[in-house]
Amino acid sequence: MSVERTYEDINARIKAGKAVVLTAEELVEKVREKGIAQAAREVDVVTTGTFSPMCSSGVFLNFGHTKPRMRMTKVWLNNVPAYAGIAAVDAFLGATELPDDDPQNSDYPGEFRYGGAHVIEDLANGKPVRLKAYSYGTDCYPRRDIETTIKLEEINEAILFNPRNCYQNYNCAVNASERTIYTYMGTLKPKYGNANYSTSGQLSPLLKDPNFSTIGIGTRIFLGGGIGYVVWNGTQHFPGYLKDAAGNELCGSGGTLSVLGDLKQMTGRWLVGTSFRGYGTTLTVGIGLPIPILNEKILEYAAKTDEELFAPIVDYSESYPNGIPGNLGLVSYAQLKSGRFQLQDRDIPTAPLSSYAKAREIAHKLKSWIQQGEFLLGVPSQMLPGPQAALNGKSLVVK
Repeated sequence: MSVERTYEDINARIKAGKAVVLTAEELVEKVREKGIAQAAREVDVVTTGTFSPMCSSGVFLNFGHTKPRMRMTKVWLNNVPAYAGIAAVDAFLGATELPDDDPQNSDYPGEFRYGGAHVIEDLANGKPVRLKAYSYGTDCYPRRDIETTIKLEEINEAILFNPRNCYQNYNCAVNASERTIYTYMGTLKPKYGNANYSTSGQLSPLLKDPNFSTIGIGTRIFLGGGIGYVVWNGTQHFPGYLKDAAGNELCGSGGTLSVLGDLKQMTGRWLVGTSFRGYGTTLTVGIGLPIPILNEKILEYAAKTDEELFAPIVDYSESYPNGIPGNLGLVSYAQLKSGRFQLQDRDIPTAPLSSYAKAREIAHKLKSWIQQGEFLLGVPSQMLPGPQAALNGKSLVVK
C-alpha cells in the first residue's frame, strides 16, 4: 500500500506525541534493515543538519531612538561598518564586512580578521558591542553623533536575515597551480596538494530533498540555535542534478535558501564568526530542516547515503576565478570523509570546512524538539523552484 500523508496528518501526530522521527543518518540504517517501502510506512519526519561557513548572512538591527532623536546615516559596530540607508535607527550588518582599517592589501595573508560575522557572534553571546553613529542632522532628527555600548537584550530587534544559506551541494576545491592560494574554501596547496569540501553529505538538508518537494516559503527550521523560517529561495538558486559521464542523475546540485529568524533566540554556539586566511570573514551557521515523509519517493531521496552523494571537483586556481565551466569529475562524500581520494593518479588528502559532528547534533536537537511537541512543521505557502522549474538557469556575467 502506497504512503500518502499531509502536513496536517504529521502535525497531529506530533501534537499527540506519536510521530516517528529519525535523523537522516538513522534513516540510512533503517532503510538498510527494512527497505524503502516499510521505512516509508513507519517514519513521519526525517531531520537534517549542516554547520558550515555561509558568507551571504547578516542581521537587521533596530537600536531604539536616542534623546534627542537621530537619523543614523553612518554606523559602526566594534569598528565594523553597517549599512544604515534604511531608516532612522535601523542598520544591516553583513557577515563579510570588514573594518575600515582592515589590512586587506597586506602582502602577508595570515592576519586574523574581525568582521561583521564576529560582531553577530558577540551579540548572540550577550557580549557588549561598541556602537558609533554619525548623522547630518535634520529638524526631526537633530542629533548628529553617538558613541555608546549596546547588548542584544537592550536593543529593540535583531533579525538574522541570510539571503543565501544552506547551499545544496558545494564544490570540492583543489589547486592545480604551482603556488599556494587562499580562498573562501580555505588554503589550497599547489599541485593538488589537498582538497577541501563544505557539505555534510548524508545529513545535508537540501541533498535529502533535491526536488524541493517539501521546502517552501514558511518552512520552519532550526536556525542558529533557535527557530527560523525559509522566506524565499536563496540568491543564486539554480537547482539541478549532478550527472555522471553517461548522463544519469546522481544527486542535487545548486539550490539555496533565504532564511530568517530572531537573533535573540540564537547563540554563538551555532553562529560562529570565522576568519579565512587571505580571504576575509564569514559566518558559520547551524541549520537543520525537517523533511516530512509525505510519500515513499520523498523518503527514497532522504535515505541516500554518502556513497550515493557526490561533489564536483573544481580547480580554484583557474576554473573557479575565471568562470570556466566544467570540473575535474565527481567524488563521493564517502570518499571525502575517508580522508583521501584518487584524482589523476594522485592521492589527495581531504578536509571538511563544515562540522559533521555539529550537523549530527543539530539533526538530533531538531528531532528532540519535534518528539517533545515543541516544533511543528511549517506548511509552505508557496513551494520553492525545483530542478524542473528552475529560475532562468543562467548567472549574470559582468564584462
